[in-house]
Amino acid sequence: MDRTEKREFVEGLNAAIVDTSMIVVSRNAGLTVAEATDLRRKMRAAGANYKVAKNRLANLALAGTRFEGIRPMLTGPTALAWSTDPVAVAKTAVEFAKTNEKFVLVGGALGTQTLNADGIKALAELPSLDTLRAGLLGMIMTPATRIAGILQAPGGQIARVLSAYAKKDEAEAA
Repeated sequence: MDRTEKREFVEGLNAAIVDTSMIVVSRNAGLTVAEATDLRRKMRAAGANYKVAKNRLANLALAGTRFEGIRPMLTGPTALAWSTDPVAVAKTAVEFAKTNEKFVLVGGALGTQTLNADGIKALAELPSLDTLRAGLLGMIMTPATRIAGILQAPGGQIARVLSAYAKKDEAEAA
């Protein structure tokens, strides 16, 4: 890379990092191209990004952001994964680390809070943001469904009573 390409890379990485809420730092020494491609595909499916960057360029991109606490983690062959949904990126990284011993979690940051590998694993055990939203929506919708059922019940009961009287009248007439 020449100097302008490095500058563009740092600016692009910085812009992506500023808009995110979670970064995971990992060591990826020995990953094959197929394994790295598989990891990128899984990250993309989870709504996350994964990038291998030179530590010096990553340090420059982190300067002035709320993620400066992860700078000491950037030693050796490292890669960054980030997403706006903190649970999705942590879950994807932890699941991939379970299946591939060459991929090692180092740590990360959730906003200004720096996390070690155990913190990332604990975060991965939480339900995703979409799951939490669905549960909350279900809790909100349940009372409305019950109220609608209760309001419909008297009308149904009146209809059944009138039907019973009509059948009684028909039986008496016959």
